[in-house]
Amino acid sequence: MTTRTHGIRIFCALALAVLLAAPAAMPQQYGQLPPPRSGYSFPQRQTLTYSVDWRVFPAGTATIRLESIGENERITANADTMGAINMLFHVSDHFQSIFDRQRGCTYQFGKQTAEGRRQISSTLKLDYNQGKSTLDEKNLVNGQTKRLEAPVRGCVTDLLNGIFYASSQPIVPGHSFALPIVDAQRTIYVTMKAESREEIKTPMGTFHTIRVQPIAEAGVVKNRGNIWIWYTDDERHIPVQMRARLFWGTITFRLTGNEYK
Repeated sequence: MTTRTHGIRIFCALALAVLLAAPAAMPQQYGQLPPPRSGYSFPQRQTLTYSVDWRVFPAGTATIRLESIGENERITANADTMGAINMLFHVSDHFQSIFDRQRGCTYQFGKQTAEGRRQISSTLKLDYNQGKSTLDEKNLVNGQTKRLEAPVRGCVTDLLNGIFYASSQPIVPGHSFALPIVDAQRTIYVTMKAESREEIKTPMGTFHTIRVQPIAEAGVVKNRGNIWIWYTDDERHIPVQMRARLFWGTITFRLTGNEYK
């Protein structure tokens, strides 16, 4: 994997996915996906907009929409490069996650990626009653398709849902919790380590936050970099900043918009 492609993967997967780029055994000491904390409600209609910088250069934008659909929650995300980065390597990616609001279990995770000449559409469906996941993938350039099936162990979340499902958990400095996250039929436990309280300035203003570091037991950045997410220090736990610091540079997401409608 080239440095450029490595960087694009972080951009497209909204900072957390880079931790999950390699398979790992699921440790026995971890349990199932923890349910949302008592009294927490996922947003009915909320749109978050982020600016994305690579080092000191504007790299793109990301828009994330959270909304209720019956008993489930849907998260839709769009990520697009801009400016000089767009001229070097155009990216326009779209993601969608559907999960159970009561338990957090992902039912479907879709991706449509356009990264340079690479254009792939994929849908991962999880059937917990049958204990299996089904991945349908199509190459939008040459029309080739494939279907893969694999077992799924218990309730899991996904790359996109994982960032926002963490908001439903108690986030207290010095404490951690683990999330089983599935990506392309691999499941990895990610420990969300709440480190400290910090004041963060974004284009939206100044926020009191708790800095959380996601840590995976495997992945392409293991021993090569770090990722942090800053959640607001309140009941909502909105991610107002995300940062991936790796050997080739730093990517930072900063909240620029938050609409409830």
